[in-house]
Amino acid sequence: MKNPSFPRTGFVRLSQILAPAGPIPVSKSTWWQGVKEGRFPKPRKLGPRTTVWHAEDIRALFEDRADGEAS
Repeated sequence: MKNPSFPRTGFVRLSQILAPAGPIPVSKSTWWQGVKEGRFPKPRKLGPRTTVWHAEDIRALFEDRADGEAS
């Protein structure tokens, strides 16, 4: 699934990553379990209540998944 509206660079918040607004169709609890297990990229803390991910890492995640489904 290509998502042209998803940023190519910079930081993204969880609300931009998870569906329905984002390209990854999993729940918050599934996402955090995947981060813990290493299936999803590790976050970066910008402050006590601000957690972000590199947009490039998330884009690679859903573009790799889309390429795998197309095969």
